[in-house]
Amino acid sequence: IPRIGRVKLSRLESHFGNMAEAWRANPAELSHAGLDKGSVNAIVNGRPKISLEAEMEKLERHGVKAFTCRDEGYPARLKQIYDYPPILYVKGTILPQDEWCLAIVGTRKATVYGRQAAEEIAADLARNKITIVSGLARGIDSIAHRGALEAGGRTIAVFGCGLDIVYPSENASLAQTIADNGALLSEFPLGAEPRRENFPLRNRIMSGLSLGVLVVEAGDTSGAMITARLALEQNREVFAVPGSILSPTSRGTNNLIQEGAKLIRDYTDILEE
Repeated sequence: IPRIGRVKLSRLESHFGNMAEAWRANPAELSHAGLDKGSVNAIVNGRPKISLEAEMEKLERHGVKAFTCRDEGYPARLKQIYDYPPILYVKGTILPQDEWCLAIVGTRKATVYGRQAAEEIAADLARNKITIVSGLARGIDSIAHRGALEAGGRTIAVFGCGLDIVYPSENASLAQTIADNGALLSEFPLGAEPRRENFPLRNRIMSGLSLGVLVVEAGDTSGAMITARLALEQNREVFAVPGSILSPTSRGTNNLIQEGAKLIRDYTDILEE
């Protein structure tokens, strides 16, 4: 429904106690929940055009489940962040053991050094029952997912779009393998396109799910650095792989270390924390 984003959804869920009651609310009740007139009209006019049964059938057809923040299957740690998504779409399975998870992020244009570091650390952590969380992007993200899978471990990919759209499309096969050996997650409904503004929102979920974030190669202004900043705001551990002072892809990680992130030589440095 236009004008109704995650902030207003959270407000409605908090006010009514559950989304079912919010969906049935009349205009006066919606206004009392704190919605402006335009948002109230958007809901009232939009409801007749939406079939909840059809939406549920669509989710089932794509093998996707929807969890509200009050459902048992919603990740407990994610609810610790102040802007947790009110609804989470899941393809695959989130297991209790996935509470022990680490996000691995980094540049899309990884060097040979960065690729090797990401793959080895992800694989070693996976062998030690740590679930690897990342964003399915080219470069470090995809390498971290593959490293975990090749080690026989579990991994979770967080999307910046609906789960029926794999972005980038070249990772469609990888996404299916992740769904079979972990989970695909998104706060965006089926059909939602991968817009630029979605990815910082996705990043907060990656760090929010995790005990900490490991940055493997990143420029000063990369999305991986956004994830690291979010992790600090969420009181998560931040780790970084050091790199050459001459490499643009290591400027971000070296800066993080200078600012207090833990320098990582191998996976044991993370397990010690």
